[in-house]
Amino acid sequence: MSPVTSDFHHLPHVKIQSQSKKALWITLALTVFFTVVEIIGGVVSNSLALLSDSAHMASDVLALGLSMVALYMATRPPNRRFTFGFLRFEIIASFLNGLTLAAIAVWILWEGIERFLHPEPIQFRLMLGIAAIGLIVNVTLTIVLSRSMKEEDNLNVQSALWHFIGDLISSIGVILSALLIYFTGWTIFDPIISLVIAAIIFTGGVKIMRESYLILMEAVPDEFDLEQIRADIRSIEGVEDVHDMHLWAISTDHYSLSAHVFINEHIQPLCVILAVNEMLKEKYGIEHATIQVEHAMLHDHGSYGKAFLAKKKPPQA
Repeated sequence: MSPVTSDFHHLPHVKIQSQSKKALWITLALTVFFTVVEIIGGVVSNSLALLSDSAHMASDVLALGLSMVALYMATRPPNRRFTFGFLRFEIIASFLNGLTLAAIAVWILWEGIERFLHPEPIQFRLMLGIAAIGLIVNVTLTIVLSRSMKEEDNLNVQSALWHFIGDLISSIGVILSALLIYFTGWTIFDPIISLVIAAIIFTGGVKIMRESYLILMEAVPDEFDLEQIRADIRSIEGVEDVHDMHLWAISTDHYSLSAHVFINEHIQPLCVILAVNEMLKEKYGIEHATIQVEHAMLHDHGSYGKAFLAKKKPPQA
């Protein structure tokens, strides 16, 4: 008999996100094309603002590549080694994307300081023309990814969206820089705008890294109140205590919960488990829960169990 490749799972640990895939393919194609155009334009025009934007666009190509890999990895089913499937790769890709954003921001900051110390002439018309094209491209890509996010929530796609929000702001900054240089003749506006762009990009990168870090560290997701969930479980008939409870996210919309409960010995334990699972699913949308039924007299819980039994013991006459 051939070995079973995976256990039975009542909740599939996979994502089939056709809308996200379509949006990312469109975005990747347009980004690769415009990145080449912008790099050439930045070198020819000698604009740091334009070069900083092209560097950010280059990082977008990497980010989108990671996002595409993450989406395809998420479609793979669990196996003996990866029992939760490959959903967590989405979060790893998001963290790397955020780190890329922060690294690009630091590079732009360094180049901006260099340009402050050593100003260089700029070809205004070429800089403005390419920036205008970039604005149109980035507006289009931001809309495509925003619509995808409304249909399928995904931190991976959100990290890609942050890249293009940064690009959109960068394009606006480059155009503003070009206009200021045209009307004033002060090329110092080029590095100034670059530093503003760097600050915005860095903020987005840190935000994505923080969200990814919290998921990777299995922190309780912000949308849940752990103590309220504990109280709701305790309110179910037969449940006398809830302890050793954990709630974490596998990916952006896949949550898992585990808890140990002391129950009344006169209540059917399977009924308690069923009631807890139904409550978690209906009230909180948590479909993957593991509830361990215990009795303080049979399972050693040290001082915690002794305190529970002392509290439960009726006073002697």
